[in-house]
Order: sequence, then C-alpha cells, then structure tokens
Amino acid sequence: MMQAKSGDNVRVHYTGKLTSGVVFDSSAGREPLEFTLGSGMVIAGFDSGITGMQVGEKKTVHIPVAEAYGPSDENLVFEFNRSDLPKDIPFEVGMQLNMHADGEGQVVPVTVTSVSEDKISVDANHPLAGQDLVFEIELVSVN
Repeated sequence: MMQAKSGDNVRVHYTGKLTSGVVFDSSAGREPLEFTLGSGMVIAGFDSGITGMQVGEKKTVHIPVAEAYGPSDENLVFEFNRSDLPKDIPFEVGMQLNMHADGEGQVVPVTVTSVSEDKISVDANHPLAGQDLVFEIELVSVN
C-alpha cells in the first residue's frame, strides 16, 4: 500500500482535542480535510503525524506546543483604555474581535480576555497557543 509522503495531496478525517479531552474541532459530518502534505498548510505536528500513514489507517497523534500553535506570547496581549474604544460595543470576556495591526489595513483576530470599567484587555495569540494537542486521524486518500 502507498504511504503518505511530502508533496502528496491527502484527505483526512480528524478530531482535535485538548489533553483534557475537550474537542475543539472535528471533520465529523463534513467532507475530509484536504491539503498537500509538507506544504505548511497545517500545523507541523499534524503534518508529520500523517507522513507514513496508509489509506484507511487510523491513529492518535500527540502534538506538543512547539509543533502545534507555539507558546503563548505575552507581547500579543494588549490593554486599552475603554474611553479610547467605541462606546456602542458591549465588550464581554471571550468575545472575538478584529484589530487593525498596522497602518496598511492588516487585520488580526483577537479575543477579549478582561473587561473592567476603565480597561479592556485582548489577546492576539491563536486560541490554541500554549496547548498540547491530540488528534485522532484517519487517512482517507492519497493522490
């Protein structure tokens, strides 16, 4: 049987979990995820976990922080004075917003992490940064 290798177009079903067992994403009920192995389209640990698999094979891959979304970076946590922000937005912890990162229109997704009467804190780290991840993977096809 053919083994998946770098450069192959692969299709996989997956369930992504935190080490606590909480599911954060799954292809269940959807089409398989399709991507080119080794192209950087997915996190490094997911990519390397599929390399060498055969069609129909299922396995569980444990991905450390460094091969997932990396460690959480304190430099990506920002605090703003509430008086400098629009008055019509009802800020809540967990709310997802888009922040303009530079004068060239680049938009960065952020999560509100704290809200007080005079300050708002947001985190621009990927929501899974700083987390070890576990993926249950089934290789559906290799082209």
